[in-house]
Formats: sequence, C-alpha cells, structure tokens
Amino acid sequence: MKNTGSFLFMVFVSFQMMAQTFSEKISKEYMFEKKSADNAIMVANINGHIRIEGYDGDKILLVVDKQIKAKTEERLEKGKQQIQLGVMDLADTLIFFIEGTGSEFGKKRDGRKGGSRNHYGYSSCCNGSNSNCNGDCNNCRSEFEYSMNFTIKVPKGVDVMASTINDGDVAVSKVTGKVSADNINGSITLKDLVRESYASTINGDVDIEYTANPQKDCRFYTLNGDINAWFQKGLAASMSFESFNGEFYTNIDKLEHLPVYVEKKEQGKGMKYKVSDNRFKIGSGGALLDFETFNGNVYLKEKTN
Repeated sequence: MKNTGSFLFMVFVSFQMMAQTFSEKISKEYMFEKKSADNAIMVANINGHIRIEGYDGDKILLVVDKQIKAKTEERLEKGKQQIQLGVMDLADTLIFFIEGTGSEFGKKRDGRKGGSRNHYGYSSCCNGSNSNCNGDCNNCRSEFEYSMNFTIKVPKGVDVMASTINDGDVAVSKVTGKVSADNINGSITLKDLVRESYASTINGDVDIEYTANPQKDCRFYTLNGDINAWFQKGLAASMSFESFNGEFYTNIDKLEHLPVYVEKKEQGKGMKYKVSDNRFKIGSGGALLDFETFNGNVYLKEKTN
C-alpha cells in the first residue's frame, strides 16, 4: 500500500506540472452615452463570480480577472485568444458578456415569471462550453478551462441584471435601482435593496436584505438551498410560499392567511390554472413577495433594531 500511495502521489504531481495556466486582469472604465433614470447594467457570465457595488460616481468601473487552464501550450494559447470580454453599448444600457465560448450571445425571449427586461442571453448547441463543435453537437470537445471573475462599481441608481452559471456567486450591494440575479451552481446575495428585485438559483442560498421595504412585486427562488430575507420593521406586503421539502419561518406576528387564489394563464390554444392556498397578508398588505424552494427553507424576518 505504501508503494501504491507514492505512485499515486507522483502521478498527481506530474499532472499538475503538465497543466498550463494564464492569468490576466482587465480594467476598463465606461460611461452611459445616454443618461436617464432607466440606465442599466447587465453582466452575463458563464464561469466565475460577479460582484457589483453601487457608488456615488457616474462611471462604470470594471475589473475582470481572466484565467485560462490547459494541458498544452498550444491549447493555452488558443484559450487566451478565444476567450474575451464582450461589450454591447446600447447608449442607455451596457452589457458585458463572454466571447469565444462556442455560444452566440444576443437577444432572447424572456417569458419567466417575475422576469426583468433582460432579453439577452447565450444560445448554442455547446451551451457555453469552451469547445469546437464544427456544427456537430455530438462532437463537442473541451480543449481548455476558463473563468472570468467580475468586480464592478456602478452609479448607485442604475438597474442591475447579473447572471452566472458555474464556479461563482452573484453579489449586488448599495444599488438603489431594480436588481435581477440568476445563478445555477452558486449563491445569490443582494444587500441594501430599496426597490423590486428578482433572484433565482438552482444550487445555492438566496440572501436578501432591504434597507427600505419594496413597493412593487418581488420573486425569490432556489431549488437546493435556503432563502434568507430581511426587511425593515413594519413590513406591509402580500406573500406567497411554495416548497416541496422546505418549511417557512418568520418573526412577523401580524400574518393573515388569505383565501385560495386561482391564477389563470393562456397556454397554447387553452388555459392553464394554478391553485395556491399558501398566500398571506403581512401587516396592511401591499406588494407581492413570492418565495419558492424545492429542498430548502424560507426565513422571512423583520429587523428588530
């Protein structure tokens, strides 16, 4: 067993020595060509985290840490050239995304519940992998690994839309505009909120903190994780809760169960009906706070100080 362990260790070290790594820091500044109350920032990442913070300036201060890993110098060089920061300037909106992934980035139809005005995304048979498909979805082969980690300071009044898929969390703070965040394999943290927000992830927690209670509808979802939502004392809202294996916990005393609600939507040539009896009025009622998990709890709390 001792000799086997030594052999495995040597193989691991040899593999590490064979791996090639490239790192680059991209720093850029932007300004909106058209300044208005509807200014927005969108970050569509694939591999890596997103950190966005609002501040009192009028510039967008962008830092991206780019890392490429490959087993050969040739593949590493290909990754360095292929993976790039993409930018779309729509005058009143700036969109940052990843170029060279095998996916095309552009407009998409967004029909999600509680969705924002985000109508841009990736679409390809390779699903954003660093691959050569050559038109054949069954022949995708990975040649390198990459990550792009975003750290951005934005004018605090802008609307923010942020999404990533793997190896990273999404965090937004000190933004007074609307906030929308999506993730797949990571958490979402939204702090210092004052307006409506949307957060959805598959594998991770959703943490929400409001400094002024929202006046418009919000939706928070996670498949495998908990939702922790903090609001200011005196919250007045409507609330819905849905979960398969989760429970709901709150420190709010004034919670009134509402009658069964039937939601009707057109679907194809017919109508779809959804019946919900997990609706409540908080205080005097108001904007809808929609919470949903599958394997996780919801913790809704008012701040006590």
